[in-house]
Amino acid sequence: MFTDNKESIGRWISLLHRYGNVYINEQLKEYSLGAGQYQFLAILYQNEGLSQDEIACLLKMDKGTTARAIAKLEKEGYVVRKVFNVDKRIKKLYLTEKAHAFESKLTSILLSWINIITKDLSVNDQEYALRLLKKISLNAEDYLEKMK
Repeated sequence: MFTDNKESIGRWISLLHRYGNVYINEQLKEYSLGAGQYQFLAILYQNEGLSQDEIACLLKMDKGTTARAIAKLEKEGYVVRKVFNVDKRIKKLYLTEKAHAFESKLTSILLSWINIITKDLSVNDQEYALRLLKKISLNAEDYLEKMK
């Protein structure tokens, strides 16, 4: 349908992703974090005590990317690893006091970005855009799963 690169859905999604990373990196700079780590904190705010592999699965990210992001969060004092009582080979991730104190700031930064990108959209437009993006993402996920 859209063969012109200037009007491809992928181009606009990619551009939006890059702009979002620029914004988030700038906002998180003073906290020694970047766009590569905040998603992991967000998952742990909702599900503290997950393993690194569980987080990778939830975020649909590879294990290497996840390991690097978690290592950065650990180094900066946002998460700690604790040995899982049931299986000593597994380490679960927990938020530190620093991370808990940062939660409202991260939420504020993410909401600000949402407000920026949806500024002239009605609630109906926002809901429609979200439905389309979810459908597009599920199509991509389904295709990639079948390739495995």
